[in-house]
Amino acid sequence: MFFIFFDTLIISTSVFIAYSLRFDFDIPHNFYTGLFVTIAVLVVIRIALFSGFKIYDISWRHFGFNDTTKLINIVILSTLLLLFTTYFLRFNFEIIIPRSIIAIEFFISLFLMLALRISKRLYLEKYKANALGKYTVIVADLDRANTILRSIDHSTSKYYPIAIITNTTENIQMNGVDVYSFKSFKEKNLGFEALIVDENIDMGMLERELDLHGDAEIKVATTYDNAKTKLQDMSVEDLLARRPKDLDKAKIKNFLENKKVLITGAGGSIGSELCRQCIKYGVKQLILVESSEYNLYAITEELGQEKCVPVMQNILDDEAIEHTFTIYKPEIVIHAAAYKHVPLVEYNIEEGIKNNVLGTKKMIDKAIEHKVQKFIMVSTDKAVRPTNVMGTTKRICELYSQNVDAKDTEIVAVRFGNVLGSSGSVIPKFKKQIQEGVVTVTHPDITRYFMLIPEACELVLQAGAIGHGGEIFILDMGEPIKIVDLAKKMIALSGKKDVKIEFTGLRPGEKLYEELLINESDAQTDYESITIAKPIPYAIEKLNADIEELLTCKDKLAKLKEIVPEFEHKLNKVQ
Repeated sequence: MFFIFFDTLIISTSVFIAYSLRFDFDIPHNFYTGLFVTIAVLVVIRIALFSGFKIYDISWRHFGFNDTTKLINIVILSTLLLLFTTYFLRFNFEIIIPRSIIAIEFFISLFLMLALRISKRLYLEKYKANALGKYTVIVADLDRANTILRSIDHSTSKYYPIAIITNTTENIQMNGVDVYSFKSFKEKNLGFEALIVDENIDMGMLERELDLHGDAEIKVATTYDNAKTKLQDMSVEDLLARRPKDLDKAKIKNFLENKKVLITGAGGSIGSELCRQCIKYGVKQLILVESSEYNLYAITEELGQEKCVPVMQNILDDEAIEHTFTIYKPEIVIHAAAYKHVPLVEYNIEEGIKNNVLGTKKMIDKAIEHKVQKFIMVSTDKAVRPTNVMGTTKRICELYSQNVDAKDTEIVAVRFGNVLGSSGSVIPKFKKQIQEGVVTVTHPDITRYFMLIPEACELVLQAGAIGHGGEIFILDMGEPIKIVDLAKKMIALSGKKDVKIEFTGLRPGEKLYEELLINESDAQTDYESITIAKPIPYAIEKLNADIEELLTCKDKLAKLKEIVPEFEHKLNKVQ
C-alpha cells in the first residue's frame, strides 16, 4: 500500500509537470480533461502491471540491477499502452492528449520511481554503513569482487567494504569502492577490521603481502551457482593451501577414464579422496579394498554403488586378494594402504613391517602376476633419510617398486609430505587443544611440509599418468612450515587470546626436519609440481632375501638399518 500510494502520487505529479512544461506553465482549460484522463489511465495501467509482474514483491532495501531493468521495461510497456489509448480517445471521445506529454511524463515518472526504490538502499549503504559494519577489504579479481560486493547486504551485514585489492587493476572504483594493487594499498596504509578473500587467491602470496595475524576478522568467499557467495571463517587449511598451477586435468582424465581401478586403503584419508577423484574423472569401475568396516561403509555410502565395489579385505590375505584380482581384473592399482602414524609404528614395529613392507610387496607381486597396466604406490617424505620405523618401511617399499621385475606392469611411487586434515594430522589435534587453552608442540624448531588432501591426490594421479615404471615421483610441497608457527596461526584464526603453547619434546622416531629428496640431482618432469628421485639400484634377489629375513629375525632394527643404510633411528628425548 505504501508503494501504491507513492506510485499514484508520482504518476499524478509527473503528468501535471509534463503538461505544465508542454504549455509553459499555463495549461489551457480545454486540456484539463486530457490531464485527468491521462492520470487515471496511467494509474490503472501501471498499478495493474506492477502488481501483475510482482514489482510490489521486491524488497525495498535489496532493490538491485535486475529489479531496475524489470521496472524500466514495465514503465515502457505502460507508456506504449497509454500511447494507443490516446488514439482511441481522440477518435472516439475527441479527448486530445499531446504526444509530447507522454514522452515527458515517461522520463519524469521513471526517474522518480527509481529514486524512490533505491532510496532506502542508498541511505543504508552511504549513511548507516559506518554504524553497521566493520571496515572491510576484499581481495579478489574484479569479477569475483563484484559478486562479493553484491552479496553483502549493507543494511544487515557487519561488513562495510572500503577497498578492493587485485594486482590486475588499480586506480578505479567499483560500486563506490576504491580498487588498489597490493603495493598501492600498503602505501595508502588504510586500516581495516575485516578481510574477505576469494577462494581462488593464493594464500601464501596473501600472507606475504598482508598481515593476517592481527585482530582483523578473516573470511573466505566461496562462490556457487555462478552468482552467490558464501562467507566462511578462514581455516588454517585455507591459509596453507597450495594450488598447483600445472595440474593437467586432461592428462588425468585420459589416464583414468573408462578404466577399472583398484584402491587399497580406500576408506582412509588419502584413499577416500583418491576414490572421489577417480569417480570425478570417469573410471569404469572402482574396487574399494579396505580392512576397516566403518571406513569402507562410509566411503561406499558417499560415492554410491553404481560404479563402486566395496571389498572388505586385508592386503596380507593372499587368498582373498588373489580372488579380488581374478574376479575384477583391475587395469590400475593405487596402493594407499599403510600404517602411517610414526609413534604407533614405533610401539608396534613387527605389525608396521608386516603391513607396510610385506603388504606392499604382496600387492606389487599380485599386480605383476595379473598384468595390471599401472601400479601407483603412495609413499612419504619420511622415507628420506628415515629416523623412524614407519619411514624406513616405506623406503623399502620404494626400493622394491624400483627394482622388481615388473614385466608389463608400470610401477611408480609418489612421495609427498603431510596432508592437512588427514587422520592423525596435527590440525584436528590443535583445534581441540585450542578449545582447551593449551597447545602442545614437540619442539620449537620442528618443521613439516603440508598440502591439502585433494591437491595431493590429484598430483598423485597426474604423476601416475606420466610414469613409465621405476620412477619415484616427488610432489612439490612448497616451503616447509614450523609447527609452532602453524600453532600460532591457528590460535590467531580462532580469535582466542589466552591460549598457551607448551613444548613436550620429540616423540619416538620423530625428527626435526622432513626431506623430500635425498640429493638435489633428481630429474625434472614436464610439470614444475612433480620431480623424479634418482633411482637407487638394489639386486632384487638380495632385496627379496632381506625382506624374508626382516620378517623372521629378532633384531628388526638392525636389519632395517642393513637394508636402508641411511636409517638413523631416533628414540628421542633429544634430536
